[in-house]
Amino acid sequence: MGVWFDLSRTDQRVQKLLDMAKQNQIQTHSANREVLDESAGDARHQGVVALVRLARPRQQEELFDLLDRLDQVDKTPLLLILDRIQDPHNLGACLRSAEGAGVNAVILPKDGSAPVTEVVRRVAAGAADSMPVFYVTNLVRVMDALKERGIWITGTADEAQMMIYQTNLTASTAIVMGAEGKGLRRLTRERCDNLVSIPMGGETSSLNVSVATGVILFEAVRQRLN
Repeated sequence: MGVWFDLSRTDQRVQKLLDMAKQNQIQTHSANREVLDESAGDARHQGVVALVRLARPRQQEELFDLLDRLDQVDKTPLLLILDRIQDPHNLGACLRSAEGAGVNAVILPKDGSAPVTEVVRRVAAGAADSMPVFYVTNLVRVMDALKERGIWITGTADEAQMMIYQTNLTASTAIVMGAEGKGLRRLTRERCDNLVSIPMGGETSSLNVSVATGVILFEAVRQRLN
């Protein structure tokens, strides 16, 4: 682990970053612009590049890891299930909203879901490394296991008659978001205890999945705070 910085950057922001690195016993190195450009690749580095070891998302084959984590939750669980989200920008934004809303875990099916890439990490702004992300082999089986543990499954669908603001999200809840343009798959939809929608006031019929995820998660936060 280390931080490389552009010799030409002498402003206070960089100096503050270097001071923080030294306080945490992280090595700092000076480098010219060409070295930083090569190290960063396509990413915009703005004169500073850090080399870190990142934790990989949990690649679980069984339910044990996820259920064990739920056993350790000391408050009413709030989970997010993403049914085949394929755009890394959407996944990153969903993880960022989930972390901000205090979600305990994000669950995705291995088949057809975007992996946690550098694009996802950049959009998530750090949430991809702190949020527990579980890629599961059989999403329906996981949903059944969650229901057996008393967790209500609330799915989202544009045509649902019940609005999100009419739904009680204060109990143990897993919110299920469908894929871009396709929504929830049939089996996923059938495992939901109820379906809800976000009311729309304009000509646009639906929101981007990452925006909709933020709206619904923070409605859950609002209800729980009240």
